[in-house]
Amino acid sequence: MSERRSGTLYLIPVALGGANVQSVLAPATVDTARGLRTFIAENARSARAFLKAIGHAGPLQDVQIHVLDEHSGARDIEALLAFLTAGQDCGLVSEAGCPAVADPGASLVRRAHEAGVPVIPLVGPSSILLALMASGLNGQNFAFHGYLPVEKAERARKLKELDRQAQGATQIFIETPYRNAVMLQALIEHCRGDTLLSLAVDLTMADSFVATRPIAEWKKKPPALDRRQAVFLLFRADL
Repeated sequence: MSERRSGTLYLIPVALGGANVQSVLAPATVDTARGLRTFIAENARSARAFLKAIGHAGPLQDVQIHVLDEHSGARDIEALLAFLTAGQDCGLVSEAGCPAVADPGASLVRRAHEAGVPVIPLVGPSSILLALMASGLNGQNFAFHGYLPVEKAERARKLKELDRQAQGATQIFIETPYRNAVMLQALIEHCRGDTLLSLAVDLTMADSFVATRPIAEWKKKPPALDRRQAVFLLFRADL
């Protein structure tokens, strides 16, 4: 009697913001996503919008979408894993662009490895890597920190720490769009003026921009970042 084959967990990037799906996703990624009937997503509504945008083979009402978000616990993850171990292929999509990067999907990916389920990452945009590529900062030595503390004093402490760590190594982090202006002001207040700050905004979209300048220059004319997707990068070259 042959051993039952497990399903495959496909990690499917989505378009960033309102970018055109066909312009940023590889055809092979779109074709794989179109062929799947079971998805795991942070938000079922946005997942359905993504499937509609790629022209899923549908009908969409027959597609299963299971939620995995920051509220999901170990029992929820085991229930999702059961689809895979039963032989069902699943696509993992994220609100963050790339699944399992600054994303709760990482917990399912880890359990899939433990259970011997094949995990296949598909090609698509990562705002973190796109920002690093375009920044001109150190791409050999870098760290990604996700979201920084919201509380003012804790945020200030963390920024000062990252400013020290930026000596020779690029420090990358993100913020919720409506707090971008507060974050930029905190950077200006708590980091050294000669530290380089790169702002990568609305990547892959029509009005995107990437600019790298010393913080002292950003202080003179800070850009309007509210409600825009932004990646922040800090770096200071070795003396």
